[in-house]
Amino acid sequence: MDQARVDIWLWSARLTKTRSIASNACRGGHVRINDVRAKPAQAVRVGDEIRLRHNGRERIVIVSKIIVKRVSAPLAAEAYEDKSPPPPPRELTTAWGTRDRGAGRPTKRERREIERLMSRGAPTPLNDD
Repeated sequence: MDQARVDIWLWSARLTKTRSIASNACRGGHVRINDVRAKPAQAVRVGDEIRLRHNGRERIVIVSKIIVKRVSAPLAAEAYEDKSPPPPPRELTTAWGTRDRGAGRPTKRERREIERLMSRGAPTPLNDD
């Protein structure tokens, strides 16, 4: 076998958790093969460069083996050569919307401010009404 569907290969190589996630990533334009946007059924061959944006991170892999069945993690790691940049430090990826432990439930004012932040995507100053 010298080629496989890109969505099946991504799932088999354990780059995505499910095949449907891989298909949706392809449909959403988050998968590129040799710098060309890929559809879920596009063929992958040995030597292809695959770029996958998933979970807030870009993975860059070079296909070294074609697999179509999901295999164990060590065998899946042999199917590609990882050229991805290192993940950002953990302290930079902490959630910005976390509350201090033991702080209790947010007040009505805090809840409205959180909703305002979530809907606009940008911080706004608190109004002292």
